[in-house]
Amino acid sequence: MIRSVSNRFPGMAATLPAARDTLPVTTDPDVLAGYAHDRAEGAEYSLPAAVARPRDTEEVAAVVAYCAEHGIPVVARGAGTGLSGGANGMASAVVVSFEAMDAIVRIDPDERVAVVQAGVVNDDLRRVCAEHGVWYPPDPSSSPWSTIGGNVATNAGGVCCVKYGVTKDYVLGLQAVVGRGEVVRLGRRTAKGVAGYDLAGLMVGSEGTLGLITEITVRLRGARAAEHTVVGYFDDISAAGQAVTAVTASGVVVSALELVDRYCLRAVDEWKKMGLTDGGSVLLLARCDGPGQAGEAEAEVVLDCFARSGATWSARSGDETEAEALFMARRLVLPALERLGQVLTEDVCVPRMLVPEMLGAIERISAEHEVHIASLAHAGDGNLHPMVVVPPGDGAARRRGHRAFERIVDEAIRLGGTVTGEHGVGQLKMRGFADEVGPVVLGMHRAIKSALDPVGIFNPGRVFAAEPAGDDAT
Repeated sequence: MIRSVSNRFPGMAATLPAARDTLPVTTDPDVLAGYAHDRAEGAEYSLPAAVARPRDTEEVAAVVAYCAEHGIPVVARGAGTGLSGGANGMASAVVVSFEAMDAIVRIDPDERVAVVQAGVVNDDLRRVCAEHGVWYPPDPSSSPWSTIGGNVATNAGGVCCVKYGVTKDYVLGLQAVVGRGEVVRLGRRTAKGVAGYDLAGLMVGSEGTLGLITEITVRLRGARAAEHTVVGYFDDISAAGQAVTAVTASGVVVSALELVDRYCLRAVDEWKKMGLTDGGSVLLLARCDGPGQAGEAEAEVVLDCFARSGATWSARSGDETEAEALFMARRLVLPALERLGQVLTEDVCVPRMLVPEMLGAIERISAEHEVHIASLAHAGDGNLHPMVVVPPGDGAARRRGHRAFERIVDEAIRLGGTVTGEHGVGQLKMRGFADEVGPVVLGMHRAIKSALDPVGIFNPGRVFAAEPAGDDAT
């Protein structure tokens, strides 16, 4: 671990307890480069002034106290898997990385709760929970790498959130460093509790603008029931969209319903040679996990919905290994597309019955702006991830892609949807967020920010600023 204190921050080490005489901070430019940005294409960033890698909440508080005293911006960072630019560095800031705070403090299978530090990787928590016979449901596509702290900061979702909810539905309480370095505990670990405002809930999805989350208490569920996978191929997006609405109208609450278009399938095939495009142009993947025979009956209903909506081929998968491979292929879509060029990743959500209309709008926007837009979706809850793929070095296509990106945002709002279902506002959705909520509600957000961050150091210029932040942006 690098332990150097920048000359730009004289006396920072003195803010630590007497037992420690140095703070794990580096200003090495080669190291800073690895913390400058997340995976968002098109979001501004700069090398931060320093990176802190604290080992406990006490050290986080020391960093925040020093930064508050000197008016230095603080940017929280998990694994850097974000897709909205919310964790990008800025030239005057200290990036606080939680990579060293990766302890699973406690798993309590009887109370069905877990306590973890912010840097714990999602899949690591899920694996340890399974060893105790319990389950932590939120499963973003980045679950092999993303951290629970980052998931909480963006209120991440995932494949199974159509039935089991997103991160906020599992956060019971948390520890955070706020204001001028005060350490607070918010929420509770009991099954019920209604004392006071839901301040823990306020921190979920706050994207580092209200404080730094250091420890989280999450709700767990019992071991997951057996899953039944249904696979369907369709000739076009329209037919697949109709199948989504048919499943929704059927009353079956699937545990997953994923849409992957031909562009995505071909990108994965070219990389992994899985033969995904052999069956048709659009793939729908559904899972049902009702108890006992109920799950099988649900799967039959979904299969019938696929057939009635014009599936060219559909079936229940009897091979769990094969079914898992299909869902893994869905998780590989973004890195597969990134091999083809720059990817502007959208994250809009519309009412479920309007998924076909939104998919049609995306096709029109693609044609009008002459850009490739690959469609991927958590279709069961209306969360669409259209991805604008721009050839490397094509500046004109990039500009058209950004215009298409904004058009998709506007179309989602027009349909009564939201500009982000799980990735967060960050930098890329600030204009759309302001349009979605309106000036009065935007003012409420700013008032809360001002009250809980009186010095204005936590991730300034992100989420609801007029313009993206970051001087000397790259």
